[in-house]
Amino acid sequence: MATKPARTALVTGGASGLGAAAAVRLRGDGIEVTTLDLAGADIAADVTDAAQLSRLAGELGPVDILVNSAGIVGPNAPLLDTTPEQWRRVLDVNVLGTVNTMRAFVPGMRESGWGRVVNFASMAGKDGNPNLSVYSASKAAVIALTKSAGKELATSGVLVNVITPAVIATPMNGSTAPEVLDHITGLIPMKRIGRPEEVAELVAFLASDRVSFSTGAVYDISGGRATY
Repeated sequence: MATKPARTALVTGGASGLGAAAAVRLRGDGIEVTTLDLAGADIAADVTDAAQLSRLAGELGPVDILVNSAGIVGPNAPLLDTTPEQWRRVLDVNVLGTVNTMRAFVPGMRESGWGRVVNFASMAGKDGNPNLSVYSASKAAVIALTKSAGKELATSGVLVNVITPAVIATPMNGSTAPEVLDHITGLIPMKRIGRPEEVAELVAFLASDRVSFSTGAVYDISGGRATY
């Protein structure tokens, strides 16, 4: 009997934090994972560069699983103190970066009739964190993008879902102002921040055959913070 080829995955933002944890967990399931980041990953690339990602898709060939964890926090400041340039930068990475990777790699999934896209948003995209208006808005956009794409691809065999973590112990939160971090951690009933490996378990589930009737859905991992 021929051996079934291993699933393949591309994880953006895979050099550290949630992306790196997801890559480790998926490899534990026997999946061939390629990580992508600006530096420190298997492939150095910028998710805001659509042309670069298109070329990369041609070089790598089809992937079965796409995990979009590349993202930035942006300014820790009141809305009225933010600038258009800051908004553009965060939206370029967090929203258009997700759009770019999906446009590059989802066609191959659709052609094969099987695929899993796991996007990363945030509880901030549901609740709106004070002094993080840019980040919150960008993650709300990722949630809406996922819902829309999930409906569009619902009969294709490609499932698109989104994870909305509360505060997780990642390097990205190292740049968050202490008072902001204290506030959003205080909203968690479990009274602690999450661990990357806890989120990676959810990624592994959503990237698997164990999920077959869920698409365009929002999966909270918030220590009890989520209320809707």
